[in-house]
Amino acid sequence: QVHLVESGGGSVQSGGSLRLSCVASGYTFTITSYCMAWFRQAPGKDREGVATIDSDGRITYADTVKGRFTISQDNAKNTVYLQMNSLKPEDTAMYYCAADSEYVSWLPAAYTSWGQGTQVTVSS
Repeated sequence: QVHLVESGGGSVQSGGSLRLSCVASGYTFTITSYCMAWFRQAPGKDREGVATIDSDGRITYADTVKGRFTISQDNAKNTVYLQMNSLKPEDTAMYYCAADSEYVSWLPAAYTSWGQGTQVTVSS
């Protein structure tokens, strides 16, 4: 299993920016062997995929965040980032980092490791 720790959440006004970080660790962990993803979940709603980056560096985004969010990773630091610009109130949610050694997916159940989450709140 992989240990994931998110940080960088906070409260911002509409139009503001935040950068989330997820530091991954494990006895034999190297981030280049994993598929990483960011999910988010608002109160009363299902957990939804935000962005993914697979072990070959291929990236996908949810339509709702394309052009505003950027996922990236620092291989030397075993860290994945989510840069969030032009934030909207509908982006308000708990944001989770996830990892899996085999597959990249938009389904939460596909991921074997999860962080505790970091809260993002965007006010109008």
